[in-house]
Amino acid sequence: MVDFAVVLPMANEEKEFWPLIDMLVLTLDRLECGKVFMVVDTVSKDRTLDLCNALSSADRRFITVWAPENKNVVDAYIRGYREALNSGAEIIIEMDAGLSHDPRALPMFIRVLNEGNECAFGSRFINGGSIWDSTWQRTFFSRLGTILSNFLLGTNMYDMTSGFQGFHASVVRRFVDYPLLSKAHFYQTELRYLLRYKRYAEIPIHYRAPSPSVSRKAIVNSLSVLWYYFKQRLKGKGACLK
Repeated sequence: MVDFAVVLPMANEEKEFWPLIDMLVLTLDRLECGKVFMVVDTVSKDRTLDLCNALSSADRRFITVWAPENKNVVDAYIRGYREALNSGAEIIIEMDAGLSHDPRALPMFIRVLNEGNECAFGSRFINGGSIWDSTWQRTFFSRLGTILSNFLLGTNMYDMTSGFQGFHASVVRRFVDYPLLSKAHFYQTELRYLLRYKRYAEIPIHYRAPSPSVSRKAIVNSLSVLWYYFKQRLKGKGACLK
């Protein structure tokens, strides 16, 4: 088993902190390796930071990363990736907290990345995947985002907007210093586009939406980034990370 790390941004997770951690502990025990980098910043207003610090003191596999300089969720992900790279992890997997993603899927990501793939992308829209405990609006935006992205960017993935994904360290080194345009969760779509020529596989995941709606600011940023890459593609300047 190669050494792997999980990047886990944490913001106001007090309510579901221990149910998530209990599932992660069971998974790490089963795999007999792995580290979890819990990234916390000033967005979190509850006791999440205190809980993370207490857990880190009790279990060295869980590392608390305090990042008050973060300006958005993309900064949180990238900071986590940097910490994971510095730890020497060969495989790095990002997932959302709040039980949006099921930690029991981690072994499947590791297996796929050990089978010759450079990237593993979680998909809710392939056989075995699902969205539950969500509104039709969020499901609609997720499907529409995938359709628009594939059409405008020339990609061909079943799910272009999922946030559960994993990479070999060599791939992470390619994008941690890249000037990403996204300021919200569309960054996962941006990464899929930039990494479209890498060897990848889509993995069925079960996703629970953390909130009933998507912020207007996030939607505007998503459309802006999508339009930028579409125009670049029309000019024959499609960006990519090879």
